Amino acid sequence: MDRVPVPEIPVSDSQTPSPHDIVPMLIGSTVEAIERELVLQTLASCHGNRTHAARLLGLSVRTMRNKIRQYATDGADIPGHG
Repeated sequence: MDRVPVPEIPVSDSQTPSPHDIVPMLIGSTVEAIERELVLQTLASCHGNRTHAARLLGLSVRTMRNKIRQYATDGADIPGHG
């Protein structure tokens, strides 16, 4: 499956972008591509800790594990993945 590029959302400690800033950047991307990027960026921000990333995203650890397995199969670089 070809990976559709999704723009990385710049986030600084001092200012979190509002949805009004983020949504226009995402128009034209598929929901699947946005979800993949959100999962991978959250995992990276959690230093590869799958349990913490799953909790932040409101996912079960099993769902997170299954998503990561699929992304790895598709060739994605998984943060913190051995």
